[in-house]
Amino acid sequence: MSENPSSRTAGHPYIEFRNIYKSFDTQPVLVDVSFDVRQGEMVAVLGRSGVGKSVTLKHILGFLKPDSGQVLVGGREVDAMNEEELMNVRRRVTMVFQSGALFDSLTVSENVAYPLRERALRGLAMSEEEIQQRVESLLAHVELESVGELMPADLSTGMRRSVAIARALAAEPECILYDEPTTMVDPLMAHTLSDLILKVKQKSGLTSVVVTHDMKLARKLADRVVFLVDGRVGFFGTIREMDQSTVPMVQEFIQLDEVSFLSAGR
Repeated sequence: MSENPSSRTAGHPYIEFRNIYKSFDTQPVLVDVSFDVRQGEMVAVLGRSGVGKSVTLKHILGFLKPDSGQVLVGGREVDAMNEEELMNVRRRVTMVFQSGALFDSLTVSENVAYPLRERALRGLAMSEEEIQQRVESLLAHVELESVGELMPADLSTGMRRSVAIARALAAEPECILYDEPTTMVDPLMAHTLSDLILKVKQKSGLTSVVVTHDMKLARKLADRVVFLVDGRVGFFGTIREMDQSTVPMVQEFIQLDEVSFLSAGR
């Protein structure tokens, strides 16, 4: 078995938030937020709606700039990058949006092939046969090999997110960002998506960040957890450490998770 590239640098931060402050119309959204994501690990960003979870992802990709503080990706400050450098970051760090953000006018296979064909513009061309083989392999990886000729509109929300994961992997990224992957899907599809993300994590070893309010998802996937409370880091650590936290909002999430677990009769 070949060595996972991430394992050679395990423990080194790939993403760092250093004392980030961000406000909109004088309303603070992130307040002195600091955490890091190590090479090859998955960090879950947890918290109620509106506490700044998705805003953190936009800072990683440079879509938003902090009012103060630093966001580093691969050891370089995102805010100091020019547009060409930001585009390079966005090739190495891909995002799976809630909507899937697929191209409506392209078939599923064409959507997954898009990053592969985009590589041709950068002198990294693949033959059409190689592209098709890679697309088929990626769709099989997300267990959607039978939907390649369908349009995104023909798919359920959960299936569109699975295709978006396949497309993200086609870009051969160093890091994947997941924005609320189990929101607005039924419990069965949420379970399927969480299994898929876990499989991607285990097989690829990619650095990952998942924004969620789903405690079950965090427990299943995360190596460490950032818990945002009113835009501040209320907790940052492992799941075991989180279970021992005395932060009221963290304990409330844990208790609600336990109630849900008991109600399910598990």
